[in-house]
Amino acid sequence: MILEIKDLSVEIAGNEVIKNLNLTIRNGEKHVLMGPNGSGKTTLAKAIFGHPSTKITSGDILVDGKSIKALTPDKRAAAGLFLGFQNPVEIDGVGFVSFLRAAKDALSPSESNTRELMQIIKSSTEKLKVGDSLIGRSLNQGFSGGEKKKAEVLQMAVLKPKIAILDEPDSGLDVDAVNVVSSNINDLAKENAMGLLIITHYSRVLSYIDVDYVHVISNGRIVFEGGKEVIKQIEEEGYEKLLEGGV
Repeated sequence: MILEIKDLSVEIAGNEVIKNLNLTIRNGEKHVLMGPNGSGKTTLAKAIFGHPSTKITSGDILVDGKSIKALTPDKRAAAGLFLGFQNPVEIDGVGFVSFLRAAKDALSPSESNTRELMQIIKSSTEKLKVGDSLIGRSLNQGFSGGEKKKAEVLQMAVLKPKIAILDEPDSGLDVDAVNVVSSNINDLAKENAMGLLIITHYSRVLSYIDVDYVHVISNGRIVFEGGKEVIKQIEEEGYEKLLEGGV
């Protein structure tokens, strides 16, 4: 699978946030998007998934060469995409397991198997070091910040997307939880040849993930690209010096 973002410009509330941005992600590739606050990282994630607050003014988003601009978010998920939210919402009355079963059935009804689903959930909760009580509650209801992020990774394990966009998967996590969440993301990507776009401000989550490409966004444009060495450069020098040079 190939996700292509071509000359994409996006507005929110009449303000242009993304400006002629280009990015290509293939199965098995691990990309990182970093940049200062307000640079357009979360807006890009929302636009890829068709969030109603975003308006594409030019350019296109393609999956395997076909535009998905006209597709609803559920159809984009059915095409193989997954979005891990920066701030997952709490939905009272919707059981976590029921949600996972409904989501899996919606994406692959012919492959649905309750026993297999529960095996994946059990294995994932053990790997993520969360108790059984988590899956017995309503979706994200009363979850800590760390539990919400672990719940997102559990959803990835069940749904097995072809390409996942993860918006700040390290937010709300302590040091130990960062290790657990990052390692699980890395393992899932390897096991399923999954493409990743990890959006983050910080490098700590990237210590446990085999990053292939790093993209730096500023003022709605990707202005610098490179390999994992860019992360160290940002750690040592910050964004200002790096952005002075541009791509």
